[in-house]
Amino acid sequence: MGAYKYLEELYKKKQSDALRFLLRIRCWQFRQLTAIHRATRPTRPDKARRLGYKAKQGYVIYRVRIKRGGRKRTVRKGNTAGKPTNQGVKQLKWQRGLRSKAEERVGRKCGNLRVLNSY
Repeated sequence: MGAYKYLEELYKKKQSDALRFLLRIRCWQFRQLTAIHRATRPTRPDKARRLGYKAKQGYVIYRVRIKRGGRKRTVRKGNTAGKPTNQGVKQLKWQRGLRSKAEERVGRKCGNLRVLNSY
């Protein structure tokens, strides 16, 4: 087995002591950074290569932090004005995935680049 296969097997066992420690440390490190920042190298090289990343000029890695959870309608004092069926404020669902939201944010920040893929 090559190195990437070993990495893949390691990430399959997320409850192992080594990976739990690594993920806890990385989680803390990522919280100290800005919401959208450029990473020097991929967090998971095996996964990145499977999705089309190559370690050469022209490929860049960006890491994005997205707030999870539902979407709240932006209206003043909860007054939506309209029929009762459209008066919801709190329990609205975002129609696209968080992953697509992250890709869109990076695409907007780096207008001269194209988004290849994400994980």
